[in-house]
Amino acid sequence: MANRFDAIIIGTGQSGPSLAGRLAGAGMKVAIVERKLFGGTCVNNGCIPTKSLVASAKAIHTARRAADFGFSTGPVTVDMKRVKARKDGIVAQSSGGVESWLRGMKNGTVYRGHARFESSRTVRVGDDVLEADKIFINVGARATVPSIPGLDRTPYLTNSGMMGVDFLPVHLLILGGSYIGLEFGQMYRRFGSQVTIIERSDRVIAREDADISDAIRRILEEEGIQVLTGVEIAEVTGQEGEITVKLKNKPGAITGSHLLVAVGRVPNTDDLGLEKAGATLDKKGYIAVDDQLRTSVPGIWAMGDCNGKGAFTHTSYNDFEIVAANLLDNDPRRVSDRILAYNLYIDPPLGRAGMNETEARKSGRKALIGTRPMTKVSRAVEKGESKGFMKVLVDAESKLILGASLLGVECDEVIHSILDLMYAKAPYTVMQRAVHIHPTVSELVPTMLGELKPLE
Repeated sequence: MANRFDAIIIGTGQSGPSLAGRLAGAGMKVAIVERKLFGGTCVNNGCIPTKSLVASAKAIHTARRAADFGFSTGPVTVDMKRVKARKDGIVAQSSGGVESWLRGMKNGTVYRGHARFESSRTVRVGDDVLEADKIFINVGARATVPSIPGLDRTPYLTNSGMMGVDFLPVHLLILGGSYIGLEFGQMYRRFGSQVTIIERSDRVIAREDADISDAIRRILEEEGIQVLTGVEIAEVTGQEGEITVKLKNKPGAITGSHLLVAVGRVPNTDDLGLEKAGATLDKKGYIAVDDQLRTSVPGIWAMGDCNGKGAFTHTSYNDFEIVAANLLDNDPRRVSDRILAYNLYIDPPLGRAGMNETEARKSGRKALIGTRPMTKVSRAVEKGESKGFMKVLVDAESKLILGASLLGVECDEVIHSILDLMYAKAPYTVMQRAVHIHPTVSELVPTMLGELKPLE
């Protein structure tokens, strides 16, 4: 006999727990299913642990630069067990907090195990069958494992496996020159590893403008990271301590001690029994949803990474806000209201919002562009961190900001001043005439907007 609920939530990433709280608070009887780690990717092997590691790597890097700031620390040594312990403590607090909240939630019942649909209204979790008229899927994604000859016989790490590393790899080989690969590459170089990044595209983070990609490559190479682009892999062989990557289109091979595979993500939708529910998947395995995150089956929604509408913690949380607003608040919010925005947390960070320059050119619209090197930002110079540059794009006719790419110290925060203006649909002149505080990085955004030129 099925256990009857008003709603079932599968997965406890960034959407699921918050939606459970809203639904339970509205008096609904809610079942929450989690098969492994409470909090999902962000809490356990994504944002929180990686940014904790980035912070440790930044502190180590700054200590090594002590002479630049007028003091001496002596030799800097790195204890990877302590670095990992710090990270683990932060993760445990976050994951444990999510679990305690859900287990103590009035009108909520937590089930541990793998959920599989038996129909569009029923889900089995072990020996328990749960039934509800509303089912919400928040199962996230995992690292893609590419079809490379020999990889199935060679030890390798993914972003999840890296969370267990409490030692310093002598030479870390990284397959993938995008966001995950670059962040791990820089942090482990700063910890003391030799690092080689291998990317099949002609440049790293190929979705960004070429000048951004080139600047980031220079930043990494200046820290001693080897970056190989335009590389096809023929085979991977070896064992832990000595792993060899053979190349197709370049002579020789590269040998390192450990291998990190960071070539993308795949949704966790292949073992949910979605065919029994009748839900439609796209060719990449993402659950097809409409603008309000409803699947092809009435009464089933998909939120977070598994729906292909965003691969970020902030988009997943916004998915919760959209679903809750439509269901409970009579507020017709939509995914299409969202402006693309994200950060790359290398040092210095890249802040992105809206269109980049390449996209603006392809759009065919008349556009204006403003740029500012970080060497002309006094706050960056004062902090001894003047690498990178800022770039903003404006529609010449409407005067609305189209997008921005900000690569520099504190730009992961500065980007929000531009993003908020974009959401307000206000002309760029509002910010250009604003009086920002000196000395900050943000104060140069109005200056940059006052120096716009036609995008030619």
